[in-house]
Amino acid sequence: METTNAIASFAALSQDTRLKAFRLLVSQEPVGLPAGEIARQLSVPHNTMSAHLSVLARAGWVVSQRQSRQIIYRASLSHMEMVIQFLLQDCCAGHPELCASLVDSLRGCRVVNSNDSNPE
Repeated sequence: METTNAIASFAALSQDTRLKAFRLLVSQEPVGLPAGEIARQLSVPHNTMSAHLSVLARAGWVVSQRQSRQIIYRASLSHMEMVIQFLLQDCCAGHPELCASLVDSLRGCRVVNSNDSNPE
């Protein structure tokens, strides 16, 4: 990933609603959500949410697919991976052991029990 692409990517996420939308979509992988449901869950007008989703799509953070009359949005985990790799590209000046705790934190998602809101 080029620096200019990374900057554009970060710019797309540097707005409250867009960051919340992306995080919501990450939590809904691999199914995704219809645009209207994203707007409803974030309490954002539909037309405003569409504009935010367009910014995220242009930056590569989300992908969309039409299903009947709805457009389903999904987080682009491959784009997120590219951005993380860009950030870690020269991590720790060739001493990966210095980054071990950071890498370990990226190894897995926190699992939340559906009956409890506390992470396991």
